[in-house]
Amino acid sequence: MGHAGMAAAAVRYLRSAGAPAPVEALPRPELRCVGEDERAPVGQAEFRRVLGNFATGVTVITAPATAGESTPAGFACQSFSALSLDPPLVAFMVGRTSTTWPRIARAGAFCVNVLGAHQGDLCRGFAVSGADKFAGVPYDAAPASGAPRLAGTLAWIDCTIHAVHTGGDHLIVVGRVEALDTGGSDIAPLLFHRGRFGRFKA
Repeated sequence: MGHAGMAAAAVRYLRSAGAPAPVEALPRPELRCVGEDERAPVGQAEFRRVLGNFATGVTVITAPATAGESTPAGFACQSFSALSLDPPLVAFMVGRTSTTWPRIARAGAFCVNVLGAHQGDLCRGFAVSGADKFAGVPYDAAPASGAPRLAGTLAWIDCTIHAVHTGGDHLIVVGRVEALDTGGSDIAPLLFHRGRFGRFKA
């Protein structure tokens, strides 16, 4: 049901409930994309410069190896967010050109590892492609997905893939939380701000 259909259904309900004033459905808003002959609203460099002022936490998204794979999958991700309490959902964004994403999609599950301030080098290791990212990295299996749960993190969130949506040159991956916990240590988070790692100061 589109916007117009939902509005019309609301009108019918209000009329049946004896609404005192007439209510009319609003017209559906016109939606359009930027045409090929139109200038982009903002340049990519300016977009990065301004949005870089928004400090984010840093995570590593991992997934278990599937048939034919010898190692688990994982990549560094700062585009992560809590999404819903009921049901418990989280979301992360991944580039459409990512070579790790297809492996996570095949697994159908993932674990979000929230990094601490001491794990900058670990994050850099998972930000590169083509290498064995798990070499020398201690981890165990998350309880629901079996995805790598990295040692020494602030928290972990074990998920199954709930939905995937398109968002420009990225995909929006929604995960349903199956299990989660903190790392049990009182350490500061790893932050990313203006293209650099930082740490929280109280």
